[in-house]
Amino acid sequence: MFAFSRRCLRSNAGIKAFATQSGRKKLVILGTGWGGYSLLRNIDKKLFDVVVISPRNYFLFTPMLASTTVGTVEFRSIIEPVRNTNFRQTGDFHLSYATSLDIQNQVLHLESVLKPGLGYSVNYDKLVIAVGARSNTFNVPGVEDHAFFLKDVPDARKIRNRIIRNIELSLHPGFSESERKKLLNFVIVGGGPTGVEFGAELYDWIEQDVARVYHQRKDQVHVTLVESNQILSSFDESLRKYAENKMKQRERFKLVKSSVTEVTADCVRLSTGEDLPCGLVVWSTGLSPTHFVKSLGVDKNRNGQILTDEKLHVIGDPTNNVYALGDCADIKDNSLPCIAQVAERQGEYLANQLCGKDHEKFTFQSRGMLAYIGRYEGVSDIPKIKMQGVSSWFLWRSAYLTKLGSWRLRMQVPIDWTKTILFGRDISRFD
Repeated sequence: MFAFSRRCLRSNAGIKAFATQSGRKKLVILGTGWGGYSLLRNIDKKLFDVVVISPRNYFLFTPMLASTTVGTVEFRSIIEPVRNTNFRQTGDFHLSYATSLDIQNQVLHLESVLKPGLGYSVNYDKLVIAVGARSNTFNVPGVEDHAFFLKDVPDARKIRNRIIRNIELSLHPGFSESERKKLLNFVIVGGGPTGVEFGAELYDWIEQDVARVYHQRKDQVHVTLVESNQILSSFDESLRKYAENKMKQRERFKLVKSSVTEVTADCVRLSTGEDLPCGLVVWSTGLSPTHFVKSLGVDKNRNGQILTDEKLHVIGDPTNNVYALGDCADIKDNSLPCIAQVAERQGEYLANQLCGKDHEKFTFQSRGMLAYIGRYEGVSDIPKIKMQGVSSWFLWRSAYLTKLGSWRLRMQVPIDWTKTILFGRDISRFD
């Protein structure tokens, strides 16, 4: 271990002495998602000793995560190592979980990701909680055991392996037609941007790569999208209808308006009484708080998010040194959507505020929403501009390409896109 980490394990007093000897305040950031990473990149490290704690050591560009599930883009093309931000000391990043918080004494308790059971504490002068949120199962039986989520790279890898496994398995002798049909029906629960874009990428894969490589199965692979209300509900009505009509025109793509009552190993049960036999269920229906956020004794909203004031201070913190942002937090009397651009802007704002450059309250104005719907078409809901079709898909790719975390990623992603067009997607199965 690094010398800093060893000192952290000795005692809280030892940590405090280490933190104050530089003359800079110690800023601890929990999380490396959109909010935490934005804060890390924008904070003036001349004013703070910055320590980051996260169970993953990279920033993930989530808008392209669905593309990795079928090989349109490779996993490493959308992740940026957090250590590339140049920490003052190598021990200033901890690959650990936060387990509890002693707000009064300003001490954070952690557990190592690499060695479960190894617990230790870190103190802070300022703490920013940006731990994101978990997928919301709404307590539907079987979801935790049988459904796949799409929140991180390991999730996308599991989905990719299951897709390839099912189609390869369907080619084995000894399966009945009904068993093959079940293996090759992929069900997506949730019609938000993540569910719609995953469905679009999956259907592109079926039309372009299954038809090329698994031609015997090209007419047997089906996608079913289950949504209890409307797909892309946060988009303009005309764009929602356009996306819905396009999906309904696809032969092997089915939209089902219903809620799910149970998920089993090979079936999704609907509130209508219908059963959907399937070989894969991807669950994308909303957010719920992490275990760490649940453990905090601070004010929260009815969804379990940490309540903050207009300057992102945690309400209920007696020290006034704890902040929260992103999906895990909610501004009191000013709820904002749980989307990447909110978290990113909050990170930028808080970096300026902590450095004394911004004394106003946080304000947010949406720059618009983009979604890919398949077949090189998209929908774009931008203030005063509504776009659909191929031009929207081009805007989708252009906008996200410019937002990637580094020039390395901005080079890798176009290479992946080009390889997909010229040679098809990679269908290798690996663990």
